[in-house]
Amino acid sequence: MHEFSICHDLLRQVEDLARAHHARAVSAIYLQIGPLSGIEAALLEQAFTVARAGTVAAEAVLTTVALPIRVRCQSCGAVGEVAVNRLVCGACGDWHTELLSGDELLLASVELELEEDDDV
Repeated sequence: MHEFSICHDLLRQVEDLARAHHARAVSAIYLQIGPLSGIEAALLEQAFTVARAGTVAAEAVLTTVALPIRVRCQSCGAVGEVAVNRLVCGACGDWHTELLSGDELLLASVELELEEDDDV
């Protein structure tokens, strides 16, 4: 299950962000996942519950959002959403398309719990 190694890389990025912003904890992580990314969101979420233990994100909630597959037709120039196994132009039916989105795994946002000042 490569989702576990992806979780470790993700948590490394999140820990770097938390350290840079002097956060004491991470409360939420939001990911955007395209269907062509090779990542199974359900498996990633399961792996995350194990991988987060002992990190700054130990209590964080992982939220994943599925992104659409979008292509641009190289023949007619139309842009549109397509199905996973049907990357053809919805306007003219040509199969000469350019993938615009749908293969990404993006760290969209992280909610940090900042350390409180003792001087206040």
